[in-house]
Amino acid sequence: MTPGLSTPRLAALASAPPRPAPPPGEAVERCELCAEPVHDAHRHLLDLEKGELLCACGACTLLFDGRPAGGRHYRLVPDLRRELTGFHLDGPLWAGLGIPVDLAFFTVSGTGEVTARYPSPAGALHAAVHAASWRRLAEANPVLAELRPDVEALVVHRARDAAEHWILPIDDCYRLTALLREHWTGFTGGDAVWHHIGAFFTELTAARAAAGEKRGTR
Repeated sequence: MTPGLSTPRLAALASAPPRPAPPPGEAVERCELCAEPVHDAHRHLLDLEKGELLCACGACTLLFDGRPAGGRHYRLVPDLRRELTGFHLDGPLWAGLGIPVDLAFFTVSGTGEVTARYPSPAGALHAAVHAASWRRLAEANPVLAELRPDVEALVVHRARDAAEHWILPIDDCYRLTALLREHWTGFTGGDAVWHHIGAFFTELTAARAAAGEKRGTR
């Protein structure tokens, strides 16, 4: 599970008897639906009621794959990462979103409400985005109509002359939040946190390039 996230087990598993320690080499993380072992490259489900991520094994992933609504309780977090080349976000559009720093991610709920999350000396802050401001941004960037409610986010990094615009799975955004929480110091974050943020986006770009090369060899 992403570091720093609260992921209580489902009530159905609460009464399960203690499991013996796994043998050497076995995955220590387990699916939070069925308790099967999961490995590093596992998927997540979003608990819509609690706003928490749950680790999911391959079988449970298949159970929710292809179901956009994910039932009324859970939604499968996608594994597609999209870099938005040619994204239009000038000064007035950014100012209209009301974010006081140059790094944030934005999610849209199933009801259409937009929430921004961004770092501060007090930790990650949440703010509602005015509907008219988001509408202007979406009109300038029609790709935002493809943003999957709750489980994908628009990620914007404009700090220190960066120009990163991505649509990312929400678990990637939680990973970025964990980096900020771990490394942020003072009022501006400090050099260390911006180094880690830069490495985060470099990793995304490299993974995207590797995925493109893999598809090209098929």
